[in-house]
Amino acid sequence: MASKIEVKDLLEAGVHFGHLTRKWNPNMAPYIYMERNGIHVINLYKTVAKLEEANEALKKIAASGRKILFVATKKQAKDIVAEKVSKVNMPYITERWPGGMLTNFVTIRKAVKKMAAIDRMKKDGTFNTLSKKERLQVDRLRAKLEKNLGSIVDMTRLPGALFIVDTMREHIAVKEAQKLNIPIFAMVDTNSDPRDVDYAIPSNDDAGKSIEIIMEEVTKAVAEGLEERKSEKNNGKDKEEAKAAKTEEAPKKEEKAVEEKPAKEAEAAAPIKEEKVAEKKPAKKEAKPEDLTKIEGIGPKAAEALAANGVGTYAELAASDAEKIKEILTEASSTLAHLDPTSWPKQAKMAADGKWDELKEWQDNVKGGVE
Repeated sequence: MASKIEVKDLLEAGVHFGHLTRKWNPNMAPYIYMERNGIHVINLYKTVAKLEEANEALKKIAASGRKILFVATKKQAKDIVAEKVSKVNMPYITERWPGGMLTNFVTIRKAVKKMAAIDRMKKDGTFNTLSKKERLQVDRLRAKLEKNLGSIVDMTRLPGALFIVDTMREHIAVKEAQKLNIPIFAMVDTNSDPRDVDYAIPSNDDAGKSIEIIMEEVTKAVAEGLEERKSEKNNGKDKEEAKAAKTEEAPKKEEKAVEEKPAKEAEAAAPIKEEKVAEKKPAKKEAKPEDLTKIEGIGPKAAEALAANGVGTYAELAASDAEKIKEILTEASSTLAHLDPTSWPKQAKMAADGKWDELKEWQDNVKGGVE
């Protein structure tokens, strides 16, 4: 993990400044340090703790290969978010939140494909066969789509999480993510409700410096997660190469085994001791936990709760009953009680059988796992 951010740095960036006391949301009371000159002051020690918690969760999501969609359409945030997020190659919305971006994702993907179709027209020469007026109309449509959806061209499926700057302004995005059980990370000011999000970072969401320092830390965590994923892939390749080398050595070992056969036959004739038989008994292997966040609707917290209750693999989840899963989530946390696990066993069955393409297609077409 990157070096821990200091309270002093947050103080200098003005992260502690909240809204006027008359505009506050009472649910933000635990994160407010004091009131001065009619303005609430945010407790930066709690900001640091919540930021670290959010970064750890974002790191896990990035390492799992899922996309994190960043949303910030306010004037002072859009350029900062676009600059920081583009460095880690994650999708972002900074112009306008298209209604149904998540709940009607299939239609949004069609608009993105339309952009690709226009680009193909320009490459194969079809574009030049159109009249001047038609070319102008197509160019305008392409520019409009690029402005609103250009940053999500590579997002072929629903994101693994949302990061929002100012939940009051982006309330539609919050509602859509809640409906599809997508984890929400957000910068929450004193006028917002922290109960609407899974990972609230109490901070000033209006000042440019405040937004910049929080985004800097968040994108660092995402970059670390991507680096972890890359190193795991490289390790996997090394293991495959080692396995191939062992396969090549196998014929040589077989030749040696043929030469040593007479000696081994003599040993086999001797009585086998009970102690040796006991030693040769293979130890039972415990099933290693798998990344359940690849199942649509399961976030890091839900995955931890399931693993703690003995449902840590795709096979175990596939064999579980939806009602049993609901009980586990309700007992684990009140924030997880609203999740709908109806489709989880079905998705887990596809994952356990290795049908990843089928699972991806199902998740894209069935509105984020909600049948």
